[in-house]
Amino acid sequence: MPELPEVETIRRDLLPLVGSRLREVMIKQPRLVRPDPATFRDRLRGRTLRGISRRGKLLIFDWGENLLLVHLGMTGALILAGDTAEPSHTRVILELDRGRIYYADPRGFGWLEALPREDLPRHPFYQKLGPEALEISLAEFEARLAASRSRIKSLLLDQRVLAGLGNIYTDEALFRAGIHPARRAADLSPQERKRLYEAIREVLRRGIELRGSSVRDYVDGQGKSGRFQEEHCVYGRRGLPCPSCGRPLQYQKIAGRGTTFCPFCQR
Repeated sequence: MPELPEVETIRRDLLPLVGSRLREVMIKQPRLVRPDPATFRDRLRGRTLRGISRRGKLLIFDWGENLLLVHLGMTGALILAGDTAEPSHTRVILELDRGRIYYADPRGFGWLEALPREDLPRHPFYQKLGPEALEISLAEFEARLAASRSRIKSLLLDQRVLAGLGNIYTDEALFRAGIHPARRAADLSPQERKRLYEAIREVLRRGIELRGSSVRDYVDGQGKSGRFQEEHCVYGRRGLPCPSCGRPLQYQKIAGRGTTFCPFCQR
């Protein structure tokens, strides 16, 4: 699933379209658009794009009095193209003055929703999002960990607690901080909490710098692969040597998600 670095990369790739007018909306898979295809078109067609922002893993397109929310789900992609061939698994096409945005999604778990601007604070997905992973203060981060009896991996994946992290960057941050993913969040020492806070910021910033992790379906807004997977220490490396101690990395389900870690470096 695209996480904060992947979504932020796509946002930046699409920024050249700001100031462009939306000429037409083509919907190939109606179930992915909300509230319904007709309303979706009416709220967007003919409007000028004023800006693109991000909240956690959610993209927000500003069309003035209406907004477009895009959640990429597990395999969604937004690709900016001129006259190039349509990507496979294209579900929705937004045709603007300066090019087309293709929403492609092989598994179809993402969604696009057009809504009035004033409805955003009450949107059921948006209103539950916690503070941004790159903006939360150390003091608030520590307080949220200290108040939870959840396992640290489960807590970091909870978008109500911290918005933007997913399986890849959680595993990478926990490894860099030397914290076992099954530890209870409240049991971490102040030093461990600070190390984890810094590790989260480190992997997210590096992920953005390298334009995301392409381990399965992810491509950026130009339809190209990211490069952060080349620097993964644990994610996708089960059974391979730990980059720190050389022992085999272990894999197990923690918080319902496949988790790779070093049992020696992350006790």
